[in-house]
Amino acid sequence: MNARRLLALPALALLLAGCGIRSTEVPTDFGPAPSRVRCSLSEPDVAAQASQGLAVQVFLLCGASLVAVDRTLRVPDGTADSERRVLVAQGLLDQLAESPSAPEREAGYQTYVRGATTVSGPRPKDPEDTLRLSTPPTELSAYALAQLVCTFSDSAAAEGDGSVILGGPATTLRRYECTDQVRSRPGSTQPPSREVTGG
Repeated sequence: MNARRLLALPALALLLAGCGIRSTEVPTDFGPAPSRVRCSLSEPDVAAQASQGLAVQVFLLCGASLVAVDRTLRVPDGTADSERRVLVAQGLLDQLAESPSAPEREAGYQTYVRGATTVSGPRPKDPEDTLRLSTPPTELSAYALAQLVCTFSDSAAAEGDGSVILGGPATTLRRYECTDQVRSRPGSTQPPSREVTGG
């Protein structure tokens, strides 16, 4: 009986080897399993956020694309619309310039927007929804410009049509758009833009 079992082992090994699947430590087509879920954060407490101020979203880079992340801003009640737009824009810019939180960094989030940039409203001959940056948009990195355009255009800082008018202290104004291509490939796809004349 034992002899029969011993003789059956080589036959079983041949059958298993003939199934066409070779064992490997790591799947060759897909790489190793990820150690954590990237670009995934716990759901925010909406009620808590509402009590802290205006609920907004900023776009951070995660992987190769832009992902919206929830934030809150303090805007004084009764602020005029024109002043409110600038306050919101500056608050969003400050949020973008801050380092992501520890959970965000662990999930792979990062920002290319640098601090010390300020926002001002329109000059007398500018369209009323103009935002002028202390650093001209043309001097920003591709990632930083994409972050700003997508964050501003999707906020109370703009008109809500998916675009935003930006300029530097003394540069020509351009209307920038945040498209699906910009969100998915911010480093290689510049936000579409066109020159804007006075309003």
